[in-house]
Amino acid sequence: MAEALNAPTLDSARAGGPLPAGSTTAGSIAVAAESTVATRMSAPPSFDVADFPVPHGREEEWRFTPLERLRGLHDGTAVATGDGVKVVIEAPSGVTVETVGRDDARLGRAGMPVDRVAAQAYSSFEQASVVTVAKDAVLTEPVRIAVHGEGGVAYGHQVIELGAFAEAVVVIDHTGDAVLAANVDYVLGDGAKLTVVSVQDWDEKAVHVGQHNALIGRDASFKSIVVTFGGDVVRLHPRIAYAATGGEAELFGLYFTDKGQHQEHRLLVDHNAPHCKSNVAYKGALQGDGAHAVWIGDVLIQAAAEGTDTYEMNRNLVLTDGARVDSVPNLEIETGEIVGAGHASATGRFDDEQLFYLQSRGIPAEEARRLVVRGFFAELVQQIGLPDVEARLLDKIEAELKASV
Repeated sequence: MAEALNAPTLDSARAGGPLPAGSTTAGSIAVAAESTVATRMSAPPSFDVADFPVPHGREEEWRFTPLERLRGLHDGTAVATGDGVKVVIEAPSGVTVETVGRDDARLGRAGMPVDRVAAQAYSSFEQASVVTVAKDAVLTEPVRIAVHGEGGVAYGHQVIELGAFAEAVVVIDHTGDAVLAANVDYVLGDGAKLTVVSVQDWDEKAVHVGQHNALIGRDASFKSIVVTFGGDVVRLHPRIAYAATGGEAELFGLYFTDKGQHQEHRLLVDHNAPHCKSNVAYKGALQGDGAHAVWIGDVLIQAAAEGTDTYEMNRNLVLTDGARVDSVPNLEIETGEIVGAGHASATGRFDDEQLFYLQSRGIPAEEARRLVVRGFFAELVQQIGLPDVEARLLDKIEAELKASV
């Protein structure tokens, strides 16, 4: 029996505070059922694909993923073709855009591949895009990166680097049909502020596996908004690390999973420096037989990360029968000197009280359900801050609702 969204299925209490009588923390559940955050990966990070065995689906990091639908990205049989993807970058003044070879020293600085597909992508791309925002530059217009699939197989790598005290907004828009494995690096200098909006609006047969690495400098701020609608299989792995003290990371995400789609978001926030903050909030809606959403939220607070303040939350709204959600928040703390830490996860159907309230005021049942879903996503859509992108996504949500509600 699915529980209501306002009733936490795991834990909504921050570490250090009292819990309701008879409740169990999400951390204790996760440790009992899972390996720890620090040791979950079956192989250490590496740029060499040979360091990762071919996954078979029994590994912890692959047990939710339909490997047979990755079209060979996981076992090396997917060969890049000339009609893979086309990348177009539009940037305002103050931004340098380069196409570089594999030997460029800036590639891979933000983090190493943590699974075989990410390592395959790093070993297979021929050219990478590097977008650099100069020190102290404050962009008044966003950098727009269009990644359009043209029907083939592609491996890619992108680097977004901000100099000290620079400020920028970057929109990465994925459309078309492709089988794509790619790594994206975000490198923030001291005091820099970067907002990234990554939209996965693929055609229905596309496959996209990506690792996003962010390295946050001293007192720098990073905001990520991941939006996933399209594709047959989309598996994204955002990862956060801190280069110095005072860094802040906000990770927001929304996904709308349709019949037969598999959408998987696996996050890791590695608090490896003192006095840093992180906040994670992902929301998803599912409809149709075989719709499958997976959210794994890992937060590791290392012994050196005193003064950490972190929280992560995942909410899922199931619109029809036949959909499945796997939501696993994990929190591992290696020091007692923290400001706060906690996690929460809930999955449920429409809130009957909300629907009754709207209908009692003359709103038809169908419109009431749409209002509930729009309100469910509104908080995250507003984080984008770009009217044209927000309007497009709201239109997409409305189109999805017309198909189910």
